[in-house]
Amino acid sequence: MNEFLLVIHRDLTSQDARPSQEQIQASVKPFQNWINGLAAKNILVKPPQRWDLGGRVIRKDNVVTNGPYAEVNKSIGGILMIRAIDYEEAIEIAKGCPIIQWGAVVEVRMAMPTM
Repeated sequence: MNEFLLVIHRDLTSQDARPSQEQIQASVKPFQNWINGLAAKNILVKPPQRWDLGGRVIRKDNVVTNGPYAEVNKSIGGILMIRAIDYEEAIEIAKGCPIIQWGAVVEVRMAMPTM
């Protein structure tokens, strides 16, 4: 098993970045359920000290791109660590993040061994 960082980015400039109070409330429970599901599978882990230089970014409609490409109009809305066999499995886990549907993106990076 490998360890992966999931970084949830929020766009600070678009209209999608300003969800309504109803959207915020609607996203809380699915997000909590997703996190609790990861915890129940025992795949949440403590973050390492060093990351690889590559990564993948999952956007709305499950579009996956190589990355990461930090943009100044983005803000980190959350981070967590998971265990997965490879990038493909980590991406499938990240696709389950319910706030992607509201315009957030999830960056996936594999942890590298420390020296």
